[in-house]
Amino acid sequence: MLNKQKAIIFLTVLVDAIGIGIILPVLPFYVESFGASAFVITSLMAVFSFCSFFSAPLLGVLSDKYGRRPVLITSILSTSLGWFVFAGTFHIVFLFVGRIIDGLAAGNFSTAQSYLLDVADSKKTKTQNLGLISAAFGLGFILGPMLGGFLSPISPSFPFWFVGFLALVNGALAIFLMPETNKNAQVFNIKKVFTKSDVSSFNPFLPIVRALKNKLLRKPFFIWFLFNLATVAMQSILALYISAAFGFGSMMAGIFMAIIGIVVVLNQAAFLKHFWLRYFSETTLEFWLLLFFGAGFLLMAWPKLIWFVVGLIAMTFANSVLRVVMTSNISEQSNNGQEGELMGVLSSVGAVATILGPLVAGAAFEIKPNIPFFVSALFGFLAFWILISHNQKKLI
Repeated sequence: MLNKQKAIIFLTVLVDAIGIGIILPVLPFYVESFGASAFVITSLMAVFSFCSFFSAPLLGVLSDKYGRRPVLITSILSTSLGWFVFAGTFHIVFLFVGRIIDGLAAGNFSTAQSYLLDVADSKKTKTQNLGLISAAFGLGFILGPMLGGFLSPISPSFPFWFVGFLALVNGALAIFLMPETNKNAQVFNIKKVFTKSDVSSFNPFLPIVRALKNKLLRKPFFIWFLFNLATVAMQSILALYISAAFGFGSMMAGIFMAIIGIVVVLNQAAFLKHFWLRYFSETTLEFWLLLFFGAGFLLMAWPKLIWFVVGLIAMTFANSVLRVVMTSNISEQSNNGQEGELMGVLSSVGAVATILGPLVAGAAFEIKPNIPFFVSALFGFLAFWILISHNQKKLI
């Protein structure tokens, strides 16, 4: 039964990741056709995150209370609707409307994490299950960019129609194939939702406040924030940078995204379980790979293609392990029945980084195209310094 559950969630995340992988290489060029600047393009990415900052903790609470399945299905279907609006518009305002619709129910990833945490029976299994999600994302980032590169010549908006349809199919699969894993889920009662206790529990700021009151979580959450800030700043200008620095278009942007996916899949499928978790503690991995992570950005800033590729691979290699290890370590601090809430807060902290990252990167890019990589390196090394102060006795 567990294998079936994992297979279903893997497929669900894979389809979602293929959609994201299709979008990233072509979105900047599509939005540029509306006469938008680099700052407007990165702002489009930020508005989704702004909405998900409020929605992710709330959806986490709802998934703890009423189950993972209904929350995940609702989130997937809202993604479909958002991309249909995005693809069908003739005005830049509705590009923002499409991203807002998707962001207001952005619970795909955090709920999928909670789903697999429900079926884990040990800390090691939790980490392995979270690695499964990362592997699905990696595979999606291989297939998605290639599809995006092939679909964009048909029509600038065609990849977004395709992604909307893909999400619709994903939602149908979830409706018919996905069982519920939250054993404490209640039957939804509309009358109870409007009681004073239930309304207050759905305040999107309460889970964040509760998490930040936990002294054990403050520094890990800040490290997670800086890690995501560095990653998102790079991702938001990657297609623009390779166009400005090397003259590449959406096809080559798709190839670079595919390289990221290949590195992630190899790391998760071949190395995470059989090498990294076997020979190193999670704290030690976090320590050394944060250094590797920051160094990768410095190499990407060097205006030579070979060093850019080496830096991209090094950064992605570290990123794919760090994302799993950090999530696993933070999930260990959750109380029984609150895994969804904590994953929602984790997603919300990431959303703040995803709001600020594109804005910072867009402004920095307009000064000089490679400055965003130096900024990302700074964030990575700052996260490393905080980790040292937080876990000094555990690192050796």
